Amino acid sequence: MRLFIKKKSNMQWLVYAIDKKSKRVAGFYIGKRTNKTLNTVIKTLLNSNPEKIYTDNFRNYKYLIPKEIHETKRFGTNSIERKNLSIRTHLKRLNRRTICFSRSVLILTSILKLYFWS
Repeated sequence: MRLFIKKKSNMQWLVYAIDKKSKRVAGFYIGKRTNKTLNTVIKTLLNSNPEKIYTDNFRNYKYLIPKEIHETKRFGTNSIERKNLSIRTHLKRLNRRTICFSRSVLILTSILKLYFWS
């Protein structure tokens, strides 16, 4: 999910993974949309020995996730897209057209920890 810190020119991405059955967040990270950012969440997933990892067709996933467990199917990311909508609805600072925004990555990370894991 794309978001802004301090100003619109400082674009960041919220990368997170959810368990498909329980709908709970397994891990998240905020940063630029690079392999480093994606790899922090993927390492967390790989440590839990998943059967499958469903992603969108972003090309960087092909290099970071082993082919045996990586899957991009049509409705594989519906639950995470629904979670994106819920997060944007509940947390005003992540809403698209608003004057509210996050001033600090640390504060945003703390708020997301409370939202995901409380």
